[in-house]
Amino acid sequence: METSLHRELKLLYAGDEGQLEVRLGRYRIDAIAGTWLVEIQHGSLSAIRDKVRKLLAKHHVLVVKPLVANKLIVHRGREGGKVLRRRRSPKREQFLDLFHELVYFTRVFPHPRLALELLLVEVEEWRHPGHGRRRRWRKNDCVVEDQKLMSVGKSVRIATRSDLWQLVSIGLPSPFHTGHLAEALGIDRWVAQRIAYCLRKTGTVREVGKLRNARLYEYTGDEAAAA
Repeated sequence: METSLHRELKLLYAGDEGQLEVRLGRYRIDAIAGTWLVEIQHGSLSAIRDKVRKLLAKHHVLVVKPLVANKLIVHRGREGGKVLRRRRSPKREQFLDLFHELVYFTRVFPHPRLALELLLVEVEEWRHPGHGRRRRWRKNDCVVEDQKLMSVGKSVRIATRSDLWQLVSIGLPSPFHTGHLAEALGIDRWVAQRIAYCLRKTGTVREVGKLRNARLYEYTGDEAAAA
């Protein structure tokens, strides 16, 4: 079922003159704005990987990835029932969370007709108890009724390897290893390893050697863009 968040973002990106829910061959497109086919993808990028790859053969595609920077969880006693409580979720997504999805999308990005738009949003998430669908390994299972867009924050558009590099490059030496990356970005080493994997697979960096057991990388610069 479509969420309010998805519907409101389609309206936002279509604008006053755009089109919504357009059938194009075997695919349904969320919105068309100017020359861009717009896909709003709150879930995994892997779910639309093949669709986007095929659309790129003839069209410009903008994939909008909303990242929940702030979430208010609203609990009801039952579906459509009275609100029992509200609480803020401690989870806050940021632009770097793109790399958790990009790891499944490196065979599509980069592409001259593709852009990824990362959009920070604040949402309300409405929940009620699962009523019989509770899974044994979860103590407090619930059903998400809807997600509602409360506000839109900063956005960044990633269309090239250079754009991707700008997300992570501040404070990095050249060459660098994942320890440098983790320290510069204030993240765990395993997350830095995932980022390095994405940078290497997209051609943004190349491996240039080792420092003890750590692989060393350097930015490819204009070389990759010209390839």
